[in-house]
Amino acid sequence: MLIFHNPVHDQHAGRQEMFRGKLVPCHETPARLEYVMDALRQRGIGELRAPSAPDMELVKRVHTPRYVDFLARAWQDWLALDPTNAELDILPSVWPVRGFRHDIEPTNFAARLGLFSFDSGCPITAGTWTAATAGAACAIDAARAVTGTGGPRVAMALTRPPGHHAGADFFGGYCFLNNAALAAQALRDAGAARVAILDVDYHHGNGTQSIFYERGDVLTVSVHGDPTTEYPFFLGYADEAGEGAGFGANLNLPLPAGTDFATWTQALQQGLSAIAAFKADALVIALGVDTYEGDPISKFKLKSAHYLEVGRALASLGLPTVFTMEGGYAVADVGVNVANVLEGFGG
Repeated sequence: MLIFHNPVHDQHAGRQEMFRGKLVPCHETPARLEYVMDALRQRGIGELRAPSAPDMELVKRVHTPRYVDFLARAWQDWLALDPTNAELDILPSVWPVRGFRHDIEPTNFAARLGLFSFDSGCPITAGTWTAATAGAACAIDAARAVTGTGGPRVAMALTRPPGHHAGADFFGGYCFLNNAALAAQALRDAGAARVAILDVDYHHGNGTQSIFYERGDVLTVSVHGDPTTEYPFFLGYADEAGEGAGFGANLNLPLPAGTDFATWTQALQQGLSAIAAFKADALVIALGVDTYEGDPISKFKLKSAHYLEVGRALASLGLPTVFTMEGGYAVADVGVNVANVLEGFGG
């Protein structure tokens, strides 16, 4: 197994986020990835590699050019407002909701920030763009690795910030560039006619769904907390099946808070059956381990030992597979849980 790790992930380190009505220290921290790296080294799982330069042409086919250009300049524009802003994170405070215009990009920085975001819990820092683009490179390299002649059948983009909440033209949920979507597009470009994305994070991958919602060549499947009570609230319902050419290529499997492993596994098997029926040529797994019983912002009941079984179930499809690292905020346990998935997958 090749593991493309992001050597500059720690350049994105938010100071605070808005959470349940107050500013709190960020749940998504550099320590998350360090625990995973330590666990993989201790078990001897995978061959670690640094990524190549990001393929920005591919990035701008998954994400809109004006959104990419905004992210690339956001920190410089923030400092141009006031040099003392260097001591602060960027957090949005205004959004164009129903009936407002989205087609015009205002010149006001706060307005542009709101145009391209959907929550106030996703800070932009001085190193966000550097970390996010290196993470995108990890995802693209991992996809290209599993499609190469004589290459590995599985690779991982071990990176942060995560990606599955980022849409074509918006950030939120700690995510800026959608690594799972980039991996899927890279797999398509490399010759996979049909790609499946299976999202097992506690939170619905709203960005991934929205990117592929009108496409029939990429099946998106998500097992997640019921959006009537769980973030991101406004997508992830079972009746969202795709539109146009994408009708039938989106499957949401929402589950109530408190779901145990037995019930969660039944939903996972339903998702795996859908992928098999789709006859996918390659698989992307958006791997969140915030389904863990000890996660501070999630409400499923999986235990660390269960992730070995999860890995074995994912391997049963027998497809070239790319893992992208998503959520998991019980920081000290994230490494064990991710390593268990990969160990189970590898047999």
